[in-house]
Amino acid sequence: MCPSVATLLVFVGRRAVGLDVSAAENRELNLGTAGASARREHERRRADRHQRVNHKHPRIGKVLLALSDEPQHETAWARGAGGEERVAKALAKHLTDAVVVLHDRRIPKSRANIDHLAVTPTGVWVIDAKRYKGRVSVSKPLFGAAKLTIGGREKSKLIDGLARQCELIEHALRETSPGVAVHGALCFVDAELPLLGTLTFKGYPLLYPKALAKRLNQAGPIAAPQREQLLAQLALRFPPA
Repeated sequence: MCPSVATLLVFVGRRAVGLDVSAAENRELNLGTAGASARREHERRRADRHQRVNHKHPRIGKVLLALSDEPQHETAWARGAGGEERVAKALAKHLTDAVVVLHDRRIPKSRANIDHLAVTPTGVWVIDAKRYKGRVSVSKPLFGAAKLTIGGREKSKLIDGLARQCELIEHALRETSPGVAVHGALCFVDAELPLLGTLTFKGYPLLYPKALAKRLNQAGPIAAPQREQLLAQLALRFPPA
């Protein structure tokens, strides 16, 4: 073996999967922590704001901070982190042992992240957690493009981000695991989805965590050994954010 190549042992349950990885050391698989990077960003922005206010108003800075609300750009990060955490917790209650989820994965050469990656018998699922209030609806006019709205506001671009993430995963698996299906879903907490049926937008389902877990648990062609290899490959290519 070339001295620059080591074998990475990824442990899933009691089994180990060997994977040749350049300059890698033996270590256990890190599933990641849901919402961790968004939570850190919220804390960083909050600390910066406190520092600025205390520097500008050394005598009354603490009082001003106590009397003021967090700005929207801070609360958005906290809400996003909370949404990812709730999705992860809800999925964990309903998933079978055949499904393993990687949380908060970093996209190389980017500041963006993937909320959740699930390796399942039917393939790999890219899950984008969303925490919005209001009714989720899809309009399909006779002429023009379909639109996704949440609480009356157009949010069609949410699917564009999910589609890009799915493309990244497809590209990552193209050489090592050709033929493995890559699915995507928006998973909502707090929002109002229809009681009957499943909304889809541009081919992607819009689901609550429990309904999503049901899909992840479905039987499929990918057996346990291949799922373990997929898990190892994805964990290396997309490390914790």
